[in-house]
Amino acid sequence: MTQITLHLPEIAFALLRKDPEEMADALRQTAAVKWYELGLISQERAAEIAGLSRGAFITALSRFQVCPLQYTPDELHGELQDAD
Repeated sequence: MTQITLHLPEIAFALLRKDPEEMADALRQTAAVKWYELGLISQERAAEIAGLSRGAFITALSRFQVCPLQYTPDELHGELQDAD
């Protein structure tokens, strides 16, 4: 695993009430959710990056108010037509 160093002001830890390890987990999960939301990575890879099981990642998506189903309007329309 590759490791990076990120410098954050102490106030960030106080505001979010997180210690450095908790903050690292939160940042990793937040990045994975956003990358998934933008369609840059699959749900499976996002869960892996977040350090969560797929089920736990879907729960995290809910907390971030991100739909676990990522379809474009055209893809959704196609899926609905195929169901007829």
